[in-house]
Amino acid sequence: MPDSNSLDAHLRQRAHQVIPGGLWGHLNAANLPAGYPQFFARAEGCRLWDVDGREVIDFMCSWGPVVLGHHHPVVEDAACAQAGLGDCMNGPAPVLVELAEKLVETIPHAAWCIFSKNGTDATTACATIARAATGRRKILVARGSYHGALPWCSPSLAGVTTEDRAHLIHFDYNDPASVEAAVDQAGNDLAGIIVTAFRHDMARDLELPTPAFAQTLRTLCDATNAALILDDVRAGFRLHLGGSWETLGVRPDLAAYSKAIANGHPLAAITGAEWLREPATKVFTTGSFWCGAAPMAAALATITTLHTLDAPTHLRTMGTRLRTGLAAAAARHAIPIRQSGPPQMPLMLFDNDPDFRLGNTFCTAALDAGAYFHPRHNMFLSCAHTPRDIDRAVEAADSGFSAVARVG
Repeated sequence: MPDSNSLDAHLRQRAHQVIPGGLWGHLNAANLPAGYPQFFARAEGCRLWDVDGREVIDFMCSWGPVVLGHHHPVVEDAACAQAGLGDCMNGPAPVLVELAEKLVETIPHAAWCIFSKNGTDATTACATIARAATGRRKILVARGSYHGALPWCSPSLAGVTTEDRAHLIHFDYNDPASVEAAVDQAGNDLAGIIVTAFRHDMARDLELPTPAFAQTLRTLCDATNAALILDDVRAGFRLHLGGSWETLGVRPDLAAYSKAIANGHPLAAITGAEWLREPATKVFTTGSFWCGAAPMAAALATITTLHTLDAPTHLRTMGTRLRTGLAAAAARHAIPIRQSGPPQMPLMLFDNDPDFRLGNTFCTAALDAGAYFHPRHNMFLSCAHTPRDIDRAVEAADSGFSAVARVG
C-alpha cells in the first residue's frame, strides 16, 4: 500500500466502500509490489504520473493497449474529430468501412472483419463462428492459456459451471503430439483450435511457438475442416502488422484482436477467411457501443501510423536494448535472472524466486527510481520509448538489482 496520507491511499479507501475489493481483476494494485499506485493522474508518451505526482517510465502500456505512446497526437486528433461529428449513433459512421478495408488490406489471412469492444468479445465470437461454420462443438485450448474473462475461458473458477467448459479439450503449448491426441479425443466434433500468438501464461517463462507446432495446428485443422483461431489480442500489431504468426508462415482462419488496435481507445476486431464469411453472418454478435465511431477513427489512425513507423521494428529494437541493459545490470550485481518472450513484450524473472519476493523487491526499488516494471506479467514496449528512455529505465533497474542484492 502507498503512504497512508497519500491521495492514492485515500482514493483506495473510498473505492473499497463502493467497489468490491476496491477494484476488479488484474488492475487491482493490491496484487502488485508494495508502493505501487492504484490511481493515475495523466499519461504522455511513455510516461505516467500517479495521483501523488510521481513520474515513471511505463513498461506496461496500460497492459498492452498503448502501442504508439500515451495520448498520441495523431490518434487523439482523429478520435476527437470523429467525436465532434458523432460517436455512438443509431448506426455506424463511414469510418467503420474505412477501418474494415484497412484491416483486410493489412492482415493477409483476412477477407472480412467484425468489430466489438474487448478481447473477450473477440475470442468468444471466434469460437462461436467456428462452431456455426462446422456444426461441431469441441474447441481445443492450451493448458494455462488466457483467452478472456467469460465463464468458458476465465482463469477463475468462481461462478463457473462444469457445463460452461464441457466442450473444451486441452493440449500443451508447443507440443504437437498433445495436439494430435486432443484432436483424436474430439473425433468428428472438432470445431476449432484456439491458440495464443506465443505462450504468455502469467508468472512463468514465456515461450515462442516453434514452426513445427504452428504447422501441426494448421495441418490438423485443414485435415479435419476445423478453424484455426489465433488469439492475437495481446500480441497483435507488436510482432508483425499482418498477424503474429506471419513470421512462421502459418495463417489462421480466424483471429481476435484488441489491445493495441486503437492505442488505448476501446475496440476489438475479429478477422476471418473467406470460407467463414457466411457463417459469420448467422452468428448474432452485437453490443450497445460496438459501432462507436471515435474508437474506430482512433484505430484507423493507429494502424496507419504503425505502418508509417514500421512499429514492430522499432519495438523490437527498443526491447532488445532494454533486455541487454537489464542483463548487464543484473550481471554487475551477480544476480541471476531469466529473460524470455519477444523483445517487444518482455518478461524478466529471478532464479530461485518461487514467491516473487525478489521480483517484488526489484520492482518496488525500480519504481522509486522512476521505472514501472512488473514482477510476473509480460511487459510492453511502445513506439514512444526512445534509446534515452530505455537507458534511463536501466538506471532505475540498477537500483532494483541493488535492493535485491541487499535482501538476497
